[in-house]
Amino acid sequence: MPYPDEFEGFMINEIGKYQDFKKQTFKPKTFGDNDIDIKIECCGVCGSDVHTITGGWGDAPAPICVGHEIVGKAVKVGSQVKDVKVGDRVGVGAQVWSCLKCPQCKNSNENYCPHKVDTYGAPYPKEADPNETLSQGGYSSHIRAHEYFVFPIPDAIPSHLAAPMLCAGLTVWEPLVRANVGPGQQVAIVGLGGLGHFAVMFANALGAEVTVISHSPNKKEDALKLGAKHFVSSGEEGWATPLAFKFDFVLSTADVLSASSLQEYLSTLKVDRKFHSVGLPDDPIKELKPQQLMSNACSIGSSHIGNREECLSMLKLAAEKKLFPMVETVPISEKGCAEVVERVKNNKIHYRFTLVDYDKVFGA
Repeated sequence: MPYPDEFEGFMINEIGKYQDFKKQTFKPKTFGDNDIDIKIECCGVCGSDVHTITGGWGDAPAPICVGHEIVGKAVKVGSQVKDVKVGDRVGVGAQVWSCLKCPQCKNSNENYCPHKVDTYGAPYPKEADPNETLSQGGYSSHIRAHEYFVFPIPDAIPSHLAAPMLCAGLTVWEPLVRANVGPGQQVAIVGLGGLGHFAVMFANALGAEVTVISHSPNKKEDALKLGAKHFVSSGEEGWATPLAFKFDFVLSTADVLSASSLQEYLSTLKVDRKFHSVGLPDDPIKELKPQQLMSNACSIGSSHIGNREECLSMLKLAAEKKLFPMVETVPISEKGCAEVVERVKNNKIHYRFTLVDYDKVFGA
C-alpha cells in the first residue's frame, strides 16, 4: 500500500447495504503542518456508524469508511505539531478539524464550530484541504487528523477500552460536567446501553446519586454494579409517579423516544431543571407541545460530543479511578464489520464493541 498517499479500509459503497463491507483504498486529505497520521490499533463501534450506513439518519456520501473511536500510534507529525511525537499512543473521536477561529472555537466550543469536519463523511473546506477531500473513519489502516483533535491516551487505560471513550464516553461526559453534576444531586440516566453505562459510571464518579431508568429489568444488576443507587423499570405502569420532582438532571441515552414517554421523564424533574438527550433516534418526537414543559418549568436539550479540555479531563478521571467500559472485542474484517453493525442495530451487545487485530489485516 503506497502510504502515505493512500490508506486502506473496510468501506460501504452503497448506503442501505450496511453489511456489505469491502476492503479498498482511499485518499486522505492533503497533509498539513498541524496534521498527525495515526496507524490505527483498534476502533470502537458506535451507534452513529450504524445510523449512517443504514441510512437511518438520511442520505450519506459513499463510498464511506465509518468509525470514530480510534486509538493507535502516531507515525507522522506535521512541522507545527507541538504535543505529539512519532510513537505516541493517541486517540481520535468524532471530530478531526475545526476552524479554531470562530467565536465557538475561541470559547472552547470547537465541537459546535459551523465549519467542523466530522471524522467520516464530511468534506474538508478549502482552507484545510485544497482538494476538499471527504473524511474517512477508523475501520481503516490509518487516519489523518488535526493535532487539536488528537488526544494522548493515559498508560492506565488499555487501548480497546479507551477507544469507546472517545465518542460514547465524551458524549455523556460533556452534558454531565456542563450541568455541574456533583455531590448532593439526584441524576437519572435513561437507558443502559453503550452510552448509558458510561453515563452511570461518570455521574457516580462525579458524586451524584444515580438512578437508572430502563425498559429492561434484567439490567438492574449491571446498573448497580456500575454505580447506580436505584433502578426503575419504565415498563411498569405508573413508574414515574413516585419520582415526581425528584431529579436535578435527566440524561437520556435511549434510541427511542416518543412524546408520551418524554412526558413521563419530564415529570420527574425538579423545577427549572433539564432533560438532556444524547440518544439520537431515527424518528422525530411527534406532537411535542410547549405545554408539556409548563408544570415544572423544565427544558429539553441535546449536545454534540465534547471539547478538547473535556476529553482530556474525562480520560484523566477514567485512568485515575479505573472507570472502564464493558467491551467485547472482534477482529476487524469484512465479516467482523458486518457482524458488529448488525448486532449494534439489533441491540445485541453488552455494551460496546471494539474492532481489534488491525496488524493482521493491514500489516505491521
